[in-house]
Amino acid sequence: MRQLGQLEAAVMDRLWTWGRPVSVREVLEDLVRERPLAYTTVMTVMDKLHSKKLVRREKHGKAYLYAAISSREEHTAMLLDEVLAASEDRSAALLHLLGRMDRSEVDELRAALLDDGTDR
Repeated sequence: MRQLGQLEAAVMDRLWTWGRPVSVREVLEDLVRERPLAYTTVMTVMDKLHSKKLVRREKHGKAYLYAAISSREEHTAMLLDEVLAASEDRSAALLHLLGRMDRSEVDELRAALLDDGTDR
């Protein structure tokens, strides 16, 4: 999985933020506040996201409604896993990442690692 393009990321951001199935028209109406876009451009991007299995779509009347398949956090974790898989030393890469985290994030991660899993 590669990094999302600018418009793909903008569409996914809306799907993650809204957290519900939406039409191409709804996404377009929000995106055009930032820059002019054609309906067909947004439709093509959403179809590509569907082809990449990042969104699901359901027929609703004559139109499709689209929703993110995974959460923003799950998507980020998949990307991170791919980056780590490309590293010759996953532990070293993770240590570099930890070095960039603030203290509260490290504490939260430590607590999650020490969790016995009873509340999952």
